[in-house]
Amino acid sequence: MTASSTSCLVHCFDNGLVLLAEPLPWLSSVGFDIAIPAGAAFDPEDRQGLASLTTDMVLRGAGPRDARAFLEDLENLGVVWSESVGHRFIHLSAAMRPKHLRDALAIFSDVLRKPRLPQEDLESARQGLIQTIQAEEDDPEHQLNKALRYRFLPYPWSRSPHGVIDHVAAISWQEVAEFVERHFQPSGVVIGVAGRFNWDELVTWVGELLGDWKGSPPPAPETRWPTERQAHVPFDSQQTHIGVAYRSIPYEDDHYFLARAAAGMLGSGSSSRLFMELRERRGLCYAVGANYVVIRGFGGVICYVGTTSERAEESLEVLLEQLQNLGEGVTKDELDRAKAQLKSGIVFLQESSAARAHTLTQDWSLLGRVRSMQEIKEAVDSLSTEEVNQFLRDNPPRDFTVVTVGPRPVEVPSELLQP
Repeated sequence: MTASSTSCLVHCFDNGLVLLAEPLPWLSSVGFDIAIPAGAAFDPEDRQGLASLTTDMVLRGAGPRDARAFLEDLENLGVVWSESVGHRFIHLSAAMRPKHLRDALAIFSDVLRKPRLPQEDLESARQGLIQTIQAEEDDPEHQLNKALRYRFLPYPWSRSPHGVIDHVAAISWQEVAEFVERHFQPSGVVIGVAGRFNWDELVTWVGELLGDWKGSPPPAPETRWPTERQAHVPFDSQQTHIGVAYRSIPYEDDHYFLARAAAGMLGSGSSSRLFMELRERRGLCYAVGANYVVIRGFGGVICYVGTTSERAEESLEVLLEQLQNLGEGVTKDELDRAKAQLKSGIVFLQESSAARAHTLTQDWSLLGRVRSMQEIKEAVDSLSTEEVNQFLRDNPPRDFTVVTVGPRPVEVPSELLQP
């Protein structure tokens, strides 16, 4: 079944696979993103890291190609590709010249349906993943992000995608093969394509490659909410890293762009409130900012400060003060800068086929449809100071989750952690 969602074309195959495509005819490239619902949240409780290890293994040869032929064929086509493991999806992304789209899709369809999973490569894949985890453990900022998300996001969507060393060390080849068998199924897979292509040809190609693929993956795991709101992670360093998070509006909410604009004014860029107050005016830190995070049905803001241990408590105090002040309202100049930043993101998407393809699959997973770039632009343009300030009066930052990483704990006012 083919349908059109504004500028995005949609075809739902009988096996549950969804094909999305958005023409960007001014580009000389085409990109695709294949989203497989087999991310870290689907790892067994005692095998965290299985999705990441499986992703490495499925890319070591598929169909008629061994690992070397797989890489050489992609390079000969001039395909620039990457893989990533998130909490919900494994993403396989690629960009190429339009004339090579069909051949690239054929190679990656073998990854989905016929991965070789060479047993002799399991140990090298395992050791590579373990080294990645060890590098993360040596990075205090990563430790902060991991600890904060664990206490802020619902579990298992808060897991670290790379997993746990002891779990990864215990994964067998049979467990990798069983993970592929259970989760690499067409129902729930979303393929996003953006750039220069012919829609009718694209539907035919994907149908020939994947239309007769059968099967359904297991349901998404149940979630549970964290109860711990504050923690300190000891780390031998002269710096202290501070993370503060609070709940906001999910991506599918009508007020999402109000919330995004408010978060941008708070902590995005060198004109944001956090940067100006903590770094420029007071010189409290070397890094500061805020990011908006979303999963299905949930949105939130995560703030970060990197400072010296001696100035950590003052930095946290000023950060919390700025969060409370945000609820009192913003100015037109602040909103104009936030709107300019949001619209710049639209421009960047129009210049990258792979990035836009990824956005298509993300939108579909969160909304069940795709927001067109024109829709986003109109939503941003329509934001007014009055609307943002009313939103902040109704939804002020509160009920904070606070995590610190450094040589000693930082005192957190207990009243700020109350729900």
